[in-house]
Amino acid sequence: MNLQLPYCFCFFLLLQLPFSTNGQAYKNVSLGTSLTAASGDLPWTSPSGEFAFGFQQVSDAGYLLAIWFNKIPERTIVWSANRNNLTQRGSKVQLTSDGQLVLNDQSGTRIWTTPYLGGSRAAYGAMLDTGNFVQAGQAGADLWKSFDQPTDTLLPTQNLNAGGELIAPYLEKNYSDGRFKLILQRDGNLVMYTIANPLTTSNAYWSTQSSNGSGYQLIFNQSGYMYLLASNGTILNPVFSNPVSLQDLYLRATIDYDGVFRQYVYPKTASSGRRWAMAWTTLPKFVPSNICLAISFPSGSGACGFNSYCKIGDDQRPSCRCPPGYTFVDQNDVWKGCIQMFISQDCGHPSQETDSFEIEDMLNTNFPHTDYEIYGSVDEDWCRQSCLSDCYCAVATFMDRTCWKKRGRLSNGVTDPGISDKALMKVRKRNRTEELAQKKCAKKSDRSALIISGSVLLGSSIFLNVLYVFFTNRQKQKVIPQHHVMRDMNLQNFTYNELETATGGFDEELGRGAFGPVYKGVLGDEDQQIIAVKKLEKMAGEGETEFKTEVKVIGRTNHKNLVQLVGFCNEGQHRLLVYEYMSSGSLSNYIFGDSRPNWHRRMQIAFEEKRLRQEELERHAEEARRRKKEREKEKLLKKKQEGKLLR
Repeated sequence: MNLQLPYCFCFFLLLQLPFSTNGQAYKNVSLGTSLTAASGDLPWTSPSGEFAFGFQQVSDAGYLLAIWFNKIPERTIVWSANRNNLTQRGSKVQLTSDGQLVLNDQSGTRIWTTPYLGGSRAAYGAMLDTGNFVQAGQAGADLWKSFDQPTDTLLPTQNLNAGGELIAPYLEKNYSDGRFKLILQRDGNLVMYTIANPLTTSNAYWSTQSSNGSGYQLIFNQSGYMYLLASNGTILNPVFSNPVSLQDLYLRATIDYDGVFRQYVYPKTASSGRRWAMAWTTLPKFVPSNICLAISFPSGSGACGFNSYCKIGDDQRPSCRCPPGYTFVDQNDVWKGCIQMFISQDCGHPSQETDSFEIEDMLNTNFPHTDYEIYGSVDEDWCRQSCLSDCYCAVATFMDRTCWKKRGRLSNGVTDPGISDKALMKVRKRNRTEELAQKKCAKKSDRSALIISGSVLLGSSIFLNVLYVFFTNRQKQKVIPQHHVMRDMNLQNFTYNELETATGGFDEELGRGAFGPVYKGVLGDEDQQIIAVKKLEKMAGEGETEFKTEVKVIGRTNHKNLVQLVGFCNEGQHRLLVYEYMSSGSLSNYIFGDSRPNWHRRMQIAFEEKRLRQEELERHAEEARRRKKEREKEKLLKKKQEGKLLR
């Protein structure tokens, strides 16, 4: 009898351990247990602590009831219950006494719940080390699990059954339903399509093309392999075949906000500076391989919004950009497309307005499915003039002596080296009044133009990075706050430490010119403006007055075909110039590269260069005359002072 009491007491303690809330990882979640958003409640964690279930704050918008990777600094969300209906502080999730998982907002209104389990009743809940949250019955069988209701992510051992789907988030940090979906159709075909276009075979931008009724599951095993499994056990159509060691790495497969399905890995022993990287064997693997080219349907806007174009960057991610003469509808959401910044050609008097418009070239660019006229056996100049004189023509594309004239709204826009077309964008010529008006309206800049390379034109006392931006869009420079600028100039006076921080310690070198290297940087303001910083190593000993004079001359040079000076640094021996960052290559690459401009464009460049050079010489001559007058005044003053001393 004396032995039975300690035995019963120890058994009672063992029963209590799974439900302990004293800072330990949950193994099981007992009925009646709850969590409240922003209350300090610890999340329900898996036995190893690698995954957690609870509330995650999404900026200032509210809270997600979510599951996330819990042992890495980047608390990456892999599942959420209320992605389209964020809750606020005080919201509560509870595993109720009848075995349902229920989410109520701060007022007590039910927002989400697990489905009714029929005659079965859950005995407890559990966050598992696989990243799966389950409701289990008395016998331990899973009655409901988060793996069966995925949002945008699959984890190893999580399979997608027929009819299952993943929906991309709207933006990287906006977890609501986005514009793309991956679904395993009941006929066995795994497809991806834009939600804006109802699912049809023709509107799938990626597919395994296995619609023979044999596909049963999309399997994601512990080794990182992902493949379709037929109902008879046959392996079909591998999707990802990247062997990964789950002992050393976390792994996930996610349909991202840009519509691409990617596998990611993260080292389990990573430091705080690491980020998720794409899993690979020899090359990154993702589907489709180029989203910009994959989406091209007669209806819909393409990979990006209407009147914009899509371009794959060096990181293999798409970026949406506006063509010349257009700006984003919403600077904070570039996927919404672009709007025209100028008044269209008057179709009542098209011939009278022809001289008010010009053509800007966009190499390797096309806007499919908006053609209304096609001409063969013509040259580029004919195509150019035909669009200028046609009030309905928004852009023409030219390739192999064929001209396609297109009307707005432009859709499916794409720039890619594999495209041979040249887009001839028709834009209204700008005057000074229009430019000032656009400066007032522009909230942010779109700096998708040329990078600063090493070429420098040097006058006797002026150095100027002359880079043409004739085939890309440049919005107006934002106004620099006046408390930190050179007097009488809209130029920011940076400290050396500010530029060292902006460039990450001068880490990424863009090029090297006659006077020093150029580095890429990002200003730490709210716009996160990308800049190019030139270190003037060979001019570090120049006098402060001379340097400031040269900066003023450069700062007064303002032309649409010149890279804009943003600011400077004149601190001790440090002499630096800060320019707009231009991302599409240098003038020399444009003229002497593979895609050389035609004779018409070469003539335009030559005349423009001659005019700019003449303006530069005139400014330089004016500055020289001013300096001469100042020196003469100084000499005269000195003579007067010497005469007084002699008397």
